[in-house]
Amino acid sequence: MTAEKHRKVILLTVIIIISLNLRPAITSVGPLIGEIRMDTGLSNSLLGMLTTLPVLAFGLFSVMTPLFTRKFGTEGTMTIALFLLTAGIMMRVIPVQFALFLGTLILGVGIALGNVLLPGIIKKQFPNRVGVLTGAYSAMFGLGAAIASGISVPLSEGAGFGWRWALAVWGIASFIALIAWLPQMKINMPVINRKSFREALRHLGQSKLAWMVAVFVGLQSLTYYTLITWLPEILIERSMSPVDAGWMLALMQGVGVLSTFAIPAWASGRKRQRLPVFVIVIPELVALIGLMIGPLSFAWLWVTIIGFCLGGSFGLALLFIVLRSRDSNSANELSGMSQSVGYSIAATGPVIFGGLFDLAGNWLVPLGFLFLVALMKIWSGWTAGKDGFV
Repeated sequence: MTAEKHRKVILLTVIIIISLNLRPAITSVGPLIGEIRMDTGLSNSLLGMLTTLPVLAFGLFSVMTPLFTRKFGTEGTMTIALFLLTAGIMMRVIPVQFALFLGTLILGVGIALGNVLLPGIIKKQFPNRVGVLTGAYSAMFGLGAAIASGISVPLSEGAGFGWRWALAVWGIASFIALIAWLPQMKINMPVINRKSFREALRHLGQSKLAWMVAVFVGLQSLTYYTLITWLPEILIERSMSPVDAGWMLALMQGVGVLSTFAIPAWASGRKRQRLPVFVIVIPELVALIGLMIGPLSFAWLWVTIIGFCLGGSFGLALLFIVLRSRDSNSANELSGMSQSVGYSIAATGPVIFGGLFDLAGNWLVPLGFLFLVALMKIWSGWTAGKDGFV
């Protein structure tokens, strides 16, 4: 193995480790919502903020990532991202509500920076393996999320950690990712260009294609972050145990790992990606109806279908960023713009969903809201999936 191949193998391994850490801090919250409510007395709307705050940070700091990279480089910015992620996770151990929300916001900033950097690194360092590697690292997002969802309640109740330390254990994993990344500081990875920040935004703001990619990113993220917050509560209210509800959430995300890898690998070989959009959204519509009115005994089926569709749509969203850009510079610009706009849209989901439940007193109306979101995903995906560049 040549020195260059050895370097890229190490880099790919580190990317996988980082990817595994960019979701657990968020997805570990949903199964513990009931415990957090009992301990803190927070309302459903405020509990929704525990997912909304990181997504709001995604929206703000995704578009600001080029400002960081122009000063600290890609390597330095990723180091900052992993440090903030670790610090934010550990801050939530402090038994004060302000620390809970501030730590959640800080870890969201760290995840936002990491989200934007990864597509550009892949585009620059592995230009001939874009589809497969996009699927691979996005699948690691899903795997880390699934593990966190599944073991949150066992850690809190079974192991006696309590909900604060059940959330905090992921700070150890993110610290390991930080240590693994530090040797990359020696390598020049100029994947963010030196174009004026305002110039880049103005250029992309004139592109309908860029806006549709951003909307697709936002709509798929809205459904995902809403369900990782509220799915356990929906199932618990229908008499499922908290442990089983947590594992259902893990099932949703675990199945998504497969589609997050498979859909981009398949779609990247097509000239247009419109068919993949239909393949992953139509079954989602059916499964949402099943979740609304179907018997609890079939919950595993609807959750499995939704997981497959959400995983596929996430992988497809990342693939759109890569395929609709001409080079690594434009990939990072589109990544920042689409994730900023997209996550600003997605941040409304958990709060609106919780608020609709508070108003309606049932889960039928909030789930109907997600049905409308899925229809809009087809609309935005039709344009984002066409052959062309921003």
